[in-house]
Amino acid sequence: MAGWLDEAPDLLDRAAERWKLSPAGYHDAGHASVIATVTTRDGRPLVLKAWVDPDRYRREVDALRLWAGGPTASVVEAADDLAVAALGMVGGHPGGAKPPRRELQMVAAALQGLHTLGRRRARSMSFPALADHLGREVLPRIDRRAQAVVAGPWYPLIEATHRALPPLEEDTSRRTVLHADLYRENVPFGWLGDPRFIDPLPMLGDPAFDWAFWTVYYDLGRETDRRLAAATRVSRIPVPVLAPWCRLLALDGLLFYLESGDPRAGRMADVLSTLSPSTTRSRS
Repeated sequence: MAGWLDEAPDLLDRAAERWKLSPAGYHDAGHASVIATVTTRDGRPLVLKAWVDPDRYRREVDALRLWAGGPTASVVEAADDLAVAALGMVGGHPGGAKPPRRELQMVAAALQGLHTLGRRRARSMSFPALADHLGREVLPRIDRRAQAVVAGPWYPLIEATHRALPPLEEDTSRRTVLHADLYRENVPFGWLGDPRFIDPLPMLGDPAFDWAFWTVYYDLGRETDRRLAAATRVSRIPVPVLAPWCRLLALDGLLFYLESGDPRAGRMADVLSTLSPSTTRSRS
């Protein structure tokens, strides 16, 4: 990764020169990509993004193209040889415009629209399967961490949740292209208050996963109940079906935070507690 970070500015410069774009001076480096802001000849602002992993680049660009015309950032240019793409700037600047007053309702409606597009167009694309992600990554790491982490006062919560996790069966009639990384920073807003999804980790599977991710992670520890209610209302996936997916993701997150010493562990434990079976049954 360190060597690639040294190379990334040259990749961005080569792409900008190829597409006649002018650098605007803003850079941001994450664990998987580097971005810069650029402008077109007519002054239109764009985001220039370079990926460290060419496979991740292809999947993300493919997903954004599949969702074209929907609530996402647009793909303006893409260079497979560089793993760099020029994307539409949401809201005129990095981070987008100010969220609207009805943020929760707007994002829920947009996510439903994203899933609808994915169901209609998924046959033309190849993405990893959610079932493989769960079976090969999520469930094994939950089992390992549940035995290894020092859970302290949260041990009873972790043990009870882990023991009670049901086998999650996907509903194939709902199968769609998932965003699968629905943190708040990945949902900027346009000038008119319209949410646009960016930075997906696309997979094919049950949208219950996306709704659970949004419920748990979008604004960790705040309005979890309201997001769960909105998720089940908009998606029409009943709370008793959706809640186990939420508990799976919250347990996975809590164990990761404990293992890495992340101070958000306490907030995630509170979220997991609110998603306990007795609590979710009382809402259904």
